[in-house]
Parts: sequence; structure tokens; C-alpha cells
Amino acid sequence: MKILIIGASGMIGRILLPELQKKHEIITAGRNSGDIRVDISSFASIENLFKEVKELDAVVCVAGTTFSGPIQNVTNEHLISGIQNKVLGQTGLVIVGQHYLNDGGSFTLTPGKMGELPAPQNTVKALANGAINSFVTAAAMDLERGIRINAVSPGLVSIIPPQDVLNAYFHSIEGTASGEIIKLGY
Repeated sequence: MKILIIGASGMIGRILLPELQKKHEIITAGRNSGDIRVDISSFASIENLFKEVKELDAVVCVAGTTFSGPIQNVTNEHLISGIQNKVLGQTGLVIVGQHYLNDGGSFTLTPGKMGELPAPQNTVKALANGAINSFVTAAAMDLERGIRINAVSPGLVSIIPPQDVLNAYFHSIEGTASGEIIKLGY
């Protein structure tokens, strides 16, 4: 398979990349690193990415940041940034990428457990991650040409065994499920 990983330089990406490279052709993309530069908060940048990288079988996104802190400190800018960088970034890859992905391809997005199990001082994370979860379950019903979509929703990655991380992503990328929120570490 030919797989695009956005955010491969992060913690999850560093776990996935060496193992996926053993079996697949991998292209990495990111804002500041990777084979190709992309700003996932911009649909134009995403469109340029897919015009450059052709014949993809899978897209994996392990990128997107949000604000953590007490709700009393949340600003409009925090909300906009979280929505633009995480929600619109990850969902934009699907909205734009569906037109470029090979038939039977797959998208794997990465929200996080705050979408289902919020913790104090993580209101913006809960908003963004919950939105991605809802998008995945809804988009799975609408994507055409056999394209699948799933979310791997990790808890604190630093305490999750790396093999569990790999199993979750391989389940999404190489499996047959669609619309699944794969809970990891909770």
C-alpha cells in the first residue's frame, strides 16, 4: 500500500513510521517536517498535497493541536485555533482527499480520549475530539468507492504500550472496518 502520514515526527508517528515502512510505501507530510510540507488548517494546502502525492491507498493523520487549560482562561482564539488546527485539519484531509484516494482506500484520523472522557481543564480538547468522532461516524455512511474511515482515539500515549498503538492503527489501515472509534489506553 501507498500510505501518507501527516504528523509522522510526533510521538505516535515515531511509533508508526518504522513499522509501516516494513510493509508499505510511506510518504510523510507535516507543517515543519516530512517529505512534503502541508498546513492542514488550509484546504488549499491540503489540495496541493493531494495533487502532488498521487495513487494513495491510505491517509493517516496524527497531527493537530488544541488548548489545554481552565475554561475560565479559554478565549475565542483558543476555540478558533483548536477547531482550525485539529477539527478542520483532520476532517479537511477527508473532505479534500476523498477525491484523490484510490478506490477502497482508508482514512485514519486521531482525535483522543477527551472526545468521550473529558478531564478537567480540557474543554477545547473535548470539543475538538468529540467533533472528529462525530465526523468519522457520519462520514463512514457517505464516503463512496469503498473508501473507509476510522478514528484511533488514544489516551496518554506515553503510557500506552507501543504494540497497542501499532495494533490500533494497523486495524484501521489494513482492516475492513469503517466508522469505528478505536479506543486506545482507556
